[in-house]
Formats: sequence, C-alpha cells, structure tokens
Amino acid sequence: MKKSKIYNFLGVIILSTVFTGTLIYFQLMPRHKAIVKSWVLNKTGLIDPNWRMQENHEVFKMISPDLYLDGIYKSMEGPKAGSMVQLTPKDELIFVTGFEVKALDAKNLKPISNDFICHTNIDFNDVKYYSGLGLNDRIGQQYPRMTSLSHGQEKFQLPKGFGIPMKGNDFLFVTTQSLNHNLPQINQLVKHQVNITYSSNLRLKPLMTRTIFVELPYNIHNPFKEPIDPASNQCIPVETQNHSYPDGNGGMLSGHWVIPPGKKTYRSSVNSQLQIKDSMRLHAASVHVHPFATSLTLFDKTAEKVIFQSKIENHKNRIGLKHIDFLSSEQGLMMYAQHDYELIEEVNNTTQINQDMMGSMFLFFYDPELDAQLQKRQKEFHKKDL
Repeated sequence: MKKSKIYNFLGVIILSTVFTGTLIYFQLMPRHKAIVKSWVLNKTGLIDPNWRMQENHEVFKMISPDLYLDGIYKSMEGPKAGSMVQLTPKDELIFVTGFEVKALDAKNLKPISNDFICHTNIDFNDVKYYSGLGLNDRIGQQYPRMTSLSHGQEKFQLPKGFGIPMKGNDFLFVTTQSLNHNLPQINQLVKHQVNITYSSNLRLKPLMTRTIFVELPYNIHNPFKEPIDPASNQCIPVETQNHSYPDGNGGMLSGHWVIPPGKKTYRSSVNSQLQIKDSMRLHAASVHVHPFATSLTLFDKTAEKVIFQSKIENHKNRIGLKHIDFLSSEQGLMMYAQHDYELIEEVNNTTQINQDMMGSMFLFFYDPELDAQLQKRQKEFHKKDL
C-alpha cells in the first residue's frame, strides 16, 4: 500500500473519530460534559491541574486545581477536582474539629463569591479507619463520608471539647465541585480553598458520623411521567443512574428529584440510615440542600418533637443559598433506638420551571464505645512510660 493511501486512510479514521466524539459529547448531560472538558484542559496544560497543600498550626489548607466556568452549571453539574490527603505524616491520633471551603480567583487567589461553590465532600477509607481504631464490626455499615460542605454552609466547627478521631497519616479523599446558577456568559477560572482544622489534644470526646438524606419513591416503570399524584409521596427523579436506591420491596427511591414551581413538603423515614442500636447523643449536624429549599428538619415522630430544624435562607435577587443553619451543642440531644425518625424538607420553587432538589444531614454523635477504647489505650501508654 502506498504512503499516500495510508495517510488518506489515517486521515479518514481521525476525522471519523473526531466527528463521532463530538456527537457523543454534545449528547452528554452537563455534569458529564464538565468532566470531559476538565480532563482535556488539564491534560493539555491549558489550566492549572495541580493541588497546593500546606499544614500549619493544626490547620491543613489545600487549594484546588483551576475549575473552568463557561456557562450555567446547576447543583451537581460543575467542574470538580479530587485528591487524597494526609493531615499529618505521623501515625498518631488526632481529632478533626472543623471544616471550611471558600472560592478564590484563580489568577490572584483572592476570595470571590461563594456562589461558585457547589459542595465539598470529605470521605475516608472505612476499612483502614475502623480497623485502625479497633472497630472492625463497623466496616461497610455506613457510607464513609466524614462530612460535606456546600453552598450556604461553607464553614462549621464541631462543639468545644469534641472532635472526630483519626490517625494523622490516614488518607482522606477530598472532592470539591464548582457552581454557577446566575451568569450564563461567564468565562472564568476559579479555585476552591479547603481548610480542615484538627487538634492533638487527646482529652477531646470522640464523635462518630452518620449521613441521612431524603429519599422518595418513584414509578420504576415510567419514572419521568408528569404530573404525579399530589397526594402521594412519590417524586420524579432527576435521573435513575445516580442517587437511586432499592426500597427493599421491589421499588426504587431517589435522593435527587425534581420540584415543580411553588411550595411543597417532602417526608422521608431515616430509621434505616440512622442505625440506632441504643440511645445516642447528637452534638452537631451540618446540612446539604439545593436552592429553593427553605428548611430541613430532623423529626422524632414517636415523641412528636423536632430534634433539629435547619432554617435555610435563599438569595432574593438571584438563585442561590445565602445561609443554612447548623447544629453545634456541647450538651447534646438524645435520640433513641425505639423511636421513629424522619427528615422533613420544605421547599419553595419561586421560578416558573422545574428545579432539582436534595436534602441531607451529616450527624455527629458522641461515641462512648470508642471513648472507652481510647481511654484504655491512654492508660496503657502511661503505664509503659512509668
């Protein structure tokens, strides 16, 4: 075969590949387009692909790679970046005490509007984490998320005297995602700065984490059919590939659903997510919701009382969350195994089109089992020193 024919053949292959790839790209959902676009920009070096990390006085600071915003990115859709981190290089116990994320201008690293922050997830390896603390029976029992920060609640501290214990050199996986609800003509590079504070004070009381969230049933045979019965507790999922869970009875539940214009209330049992085996004392709670949520309430149906209600303030002149209440209590709030609990989410979609919604709480309970183990270890350590 002549060289000219080979080159012509290769040219056709390349053009066909580019054409096919372009067609596939434009059929992707916005979140998947953002993933592809970020990968290309990172690999070609057109944007900064690197994380910057620094530890100073028990504050671990990390600044994300560039996140390129070139249009509207609703919640869960924007460019994102993730990295494994170690808060310290030492195999010693520390207590995580606080979290913060803020948006920065990528050029000068000066703070800009936090409207460009969707959420920041902080996850851990539950096998390494629990086995290192001597709690092997907890492996695989809960989704291994320490917490999540999000638009409207970009910072919180655990109550004084408490923290989340971990080995300093255990890995955390931090993922941060960008957001842009209001600027369709934007062309901007942003970064996210994530700060994790911790303490080496071993007298702190240990907290365990629990993630609970609203999950609603949908029609598995015709999930996107509208309208649905207003009296039912069903929803229309945003999609069925993600945030979709079996209900144990042949049906499916969605944790990411569509809300129509106007006010509406959603209720969801969280007993199976809480996994309360005995009484537990709740000391802190952070919240993740999407714009147009107005409150998220943890409710004790047995006692007919509110455990914690997070009131949520939306921007008045644009789409976005201005403030989300969080719980921080040194005294704590009691919850019981025999009680029935639910999450209640109030929303008010002030637009004329459907919007998407989620409702999650990250709960922090006092951990007496781990506290006893840690105190025992400290006593044994002091005996060896004598």
